[in-house]
Amino acid sequence: MSFLWAIVAGLIIGLLAKLVLPGRQPIPLWMTVLLGIVGGVAGNALASAFGVRDTNGIDWIRHLLQVATAALLITVVTPMWARRHA
Repeated sequence: MSFLWAIVAGLIIGLLAKLVLPGRQPIPLWMTVLLGIVGGVAGNALASAFGVRDTNGIDWIRHLLQVATAALLITVVTPMWARRHA
């Protein structure tokens, strides 16, 4: 069941990351989900390193780090994907 939650979280994080980036990112949905999952895991690691992973209430800083990390990954991968499929 946690595998399904990882996919759902990756989809949400990846789509939010694409939403905050300017312009169009021509990568497929499966790549968005994959980068969202990796961004979520890396964002959790950063939040743990900064000591803000578990706070009272909603962990806004952790979620911001997850989306920002996924946005960075999408920014790096999109030109490579476009060049490969041009």
